[in-house]
Amino acid sequence: MSTRTRTLVRGGLVVTAAEETHADVLVEDGRIAALAAHGSEAAAAWTAERVIDATGRYVLPGGVDAHTHLDFPFGGTFASDDFESGTRAAAWGGTTTVVDFAVQSVGHTLREGLDAWYAKADGKCAVDYAFHMILSDVDGASLKEMDLLVEEGVTSFKLFMAYPGVFYSDDGRILRAMQRAALNGGLIMAHAENGIAIDVLVEQALARGDTDPRFHGETRHALLEAEATHRAVQLARVAGAPLYVVHVSAREAVAELAAARDMGLPVFGETCPQYLFLSADKLAEPGFEGAKYVCSTPLRPREHQAALWRGLRTDDLQVVSTDHCPFCFRGQKELGRGDFSRIPNGLPGVEHRMDLLHQAVLDGHITRRRWIEIACAAPARMFGLYPKKGTIAPGSDADLVVYDPAAVQTLSARTHHMNVDYSAYEGRTVTGRVETVLSRGRVVIDRGTYTGRAGHGVYTPRSTCQYLG
Repeated sequence: MSTRTRTLVRGGLVVTAAEETHADVLVEDGRIAALAAHGSEAAAAWTAERVIDATGRYVLPGGVDAHTHLDFPFGGTFASDDFESGTRAAAWGGTTTVVDFAVQSVGHTLREGLDAWYAKADGKCAVDYAFHMILSDVDGASLKEMDLLVEEGVTSFKLFMAYPGVFYSDDGRILRAMQRAALNGGLIMAHAENGIAIDVLVEQALARGDTDPRFHGETRHALLEAEATHRAVQLARVAGAPLYVVHVSAREAVAELAAARDMGLPVFGETCPQYLFLSADKLAEPGFEGAKYVCSTPLRPREHQAALWRGLRTDDLQVVSTDHCPFCFRGQKELGRGDFSRIPNGLPGVEHRMDLLHQAVLDGHITRRRWIEIACAAPARMFGLYPKKGTIAPGSDADLVVYDPAAVQTLSARTHHMNVDYSAYEGRTVTGRVETVLSRGRVVIDRGTYTGRAGHGVYTPRSTCQYLG
């Protein structure tokens, strides 16, 4: 272990959600001690055991990815990244905090599920982590347990309107969970798709012999995402509870969120890079290649992307997370050959979110500060981690990214660090690259070399959603 306690990041453009300033950043004992204008008397007087030259670079808060599924069971297999490989890949991509999903199994308590995820992650993580809780069995006992989890710092609960027979909750259970959250301060996260109707369309497609991956997208109709989003909003209104809708992909669903927010309702939305940069034509790639792009909600036709970008600009969507849930093409995605409904749902992406969103800045979709808002500050506020995470300010954790905005890279499975045998962005060239990453003051990526270790990342309890009065 290094005995250094002071690090100085000098000469960079510090970019937060609130401002951009040429400043030096002094790090002491894992936290940000001070900022001062570069070249000022105060900055010139600072000394440190380690000085990082950030001239010509951005200095960013570490990314907060509020939606990952590491070591996650799905479709008879497990996500190919565990907490060790997944958090290491996150660090490579400038993400220094992940909020993963612990799973309550039907017939088991929330505590059993949460403890299983504590054990999966303990001693393995390269960066800091926290947990949401997936509710699979809403009853009197699990509703009481929600209160205890909120006290423990697990303050958000995910319910699925999709996947009947697996994670699905009916409207009555969703309403009960929302009512409980309205009392205990928790935030309900909804996977908003009408799973009952989707199952009918899937059954009909397979009966017709429509078994290829592209039918995954066609049976998970955009209107069934919009309908479920509308229903989730109304249930939350009845319960008097806030609502966060995950992985929004359809313009009709964005319209439902915008309408709710226009009424002043505490309704929030997240989208993911795959919906912003990829489209349904990927599912139709020849052979079985389309299986690589099977995720739920599914990739949509390209014309949906404009509504997602607009939602990010107008703050009808607040957060970009990855829903990182990777399955290897060989041996995992291939489980669905001849039946698209058996393809494990999920894409790899935790390593590329910051870079893809920087490309979006260059492409004119969002501003530089909005990039940091949707990737760092907003997820930290949404899930009770701010200002410990998500910003660069005295007292905040020293989670810092020195970012080269001019470096050009080509994304590829040959060079990424996620434990998956393909890239959803294979061959895509982006401008901007992570150079050096500090997690709580410790350098975990040093000018393109991994210097972190499993076990450095610590579990981080959360307060309740900071967007609520």
